[in-house]
Amino acid sequence: MEPRAQQEMVDIVDDDDQVVRTVTRAEMRAQRLQHRAVSIAVLGSDGRLLVHRRADTKDLWPGMWDLAAGGVVAAGESYETAARRELAEELGVVAEEMESLGEGRFVDESVAMIGRGFLTVHDGPFTFTDGEIAEVRWVTRPQLTELMTAERFVPDNVALLLPLLDAR
Repeated sequence: MEPRAQQEMVDIVDDDDQVVRTVTRAEMRAQRLQHRAVSIAVLGSDGRLLVHRRADTKDLWPGMWDLAAGGVVAAGESYETAARRELAEELGVVAEEMESLGEGRFVDESVAMIGRGFLTVHDGPFTFTDGEIAEVRWVTRPQLTELMTAERFVPDNVALLLPLLDAR
C-alpha cells in the first residue's frame, strides 16, 4: 500500500453503522476493524457487466477479479459520495445516474465491513489512471459464471453485490 493510502482516515462503525472512532487505513487493515465500503457495478447499455482484475499492488485481494469498482468510504464521506469518487478514480467515469442496490455486511479473515452497492450504466470511455486495475472485460451473466469457475473473484462483491444484481 502506498504511504499516502496508509494515512487515509477511515471511520470505524458499529453494527448499526454508527461511527465509533476514526483511524488510519493502515490501522483499519491491520486490526480488521469494521468500516464502510462501496461497490459500483457498471453495466453497458446492452446489459453486459464490466469486470476487472485488480492490480497486484492492491492492499487487499491483489490480482483477483472483481465485479465492481469501489473501495473504502473515507472518514466523513457519505456512501454515495464515496461511490462517485471511486467510480471516477478507478474508471474515469462521472456517473449522471447511480441506482442504489442495497447494503449488507461482510466479514472474513481479512476484512469486516458494511457495504453498499450501486449500479450505473456506462458504455465508455473508461480511463484507468490510478493503477488499481490490471485488466477489464465485458461479460454476460453466463460468461460471468464461467469466468468465476476459472478465476478467483473478490469475495465481498460475490457475497454482497452479485445477489443484489441478480435480484434486479
